[in-house]
Amino acid sequence: MTELRSVLDEAQREGIISGEANERLLPFLIERGVTVGARAAKPVEDIAWSDTETPRFIRGFHDVLISIGVIVALSGLWGLASILSVLPAIVVLSEILVKRQRLALPAVVLTIALVCATTTLTAFCVSSGVNFLENGNDAIRFIAPFPVLLGLYYLRYRVPLSLALCIVSALALVLAVIIKLILSASGDPLLLVNNPSILSWIGIISAAGLFATALKFDLSDINRRTTRSDIAFWLHMAAAPALLYSIVSLFVLRGGLIELTQTVSFKTPVVVLTVAALMLVGLIIDRRAFVTSGLLSLGFALFGIFRQGSATIDTYFSTTLLVVGAIVLVIGTGWMPLRRRVVNALPSGLARRLPPA
Repeated sequence: MTELRSVLDEAQREGIISGEANERLLPFLIERGVTVGARAAKPVEDIAWSDTETPRFIRGFHDVLISIGVIVALSGLWGLASILSVLPAIVVLSEILVKRQRLALPAVVLTIALVCATTTLTAFCVSSGVNFLENGNDAIRFIAPFPVLLGLYYLRYRVPLSLALCIVSALALVLAVIIKLILSASGDPLLLVNNPSILSWIGIISAAGLFATALKFDLSDINRRTTRSDIAFWLHMAAAPALLYSIVSLFVLRGGLIELTQTVSFKTPVVVLTVAALMLVGLIIDRRAFVTSGLLSLGFALFGIFRQGSATIDTYFSTTLLVVGAIVLVIGTGWMPLRRRVVNALPSGLARRLPPA
């Protein structure tokens, strides 16, 4: 049944069948004993270079062209009318492009448009402005509409990005409530401003929760054939930078990343080691988001190291770009061989639960 469901989900993503047909076909085929036969074994060389992290939201230039049209049309409507006219337009376009035609990239664009429109409308409604650190009520009022709207959007259109953003916004809402409770219990509205390490630890715990949620979706579909993998992809895109910058903020929050470019201190190796650890995590779970999220911080740290020399500023900058680019190329071109080495070094029980290497 699981394999049959995967095949029908793939047919739905490709636009061959609709979502309604998908739901009706599954019990119909099961009642008649239809099964999915085993796939022919692939040559060893094909398995060695397979990629389980192939984005499924771009299927052709048709999707790109329609997405450009959506962006331009919504931008023009926003400029001529108001934000209140954009929200109905998003719904109408979603019914046509997502519900009926099952276009993947326009679904992503419309989800992002929904987030942008909601952000603008919510910011306008929160008349006092949003001060996340000093006024928890503002943050709660600002975030509260996102889980509801994105959850409803997912229930109607089944866009993986909308569910991922719904989960992220729900965790953000929980974080805002926690901060509100801390500020109320302390009686000091400037507690987090004066003690940034508290906020850093809260951020680390929240980012770890987001990563655990993404990993749960990921490990439930290690072959990455269903929409659970797509949801995990977007969750990892949010979890990777959240983990990195919440950890780094413990050490560089007061001085900022710019401080890393001025002098080499214990903060610099902390940043480098944190980025390296996340890159290793990315190799293990086969998610390149953990590599790309740390490139900016790694660049700042390397720039601080190179700046201790006697060369000109242009040399520091160019050397940093060269080193970061070389790291990206080495990891990118050798991703599968590197991952096989790392996964083979893990206990066999753990390796079997990971995407194939």
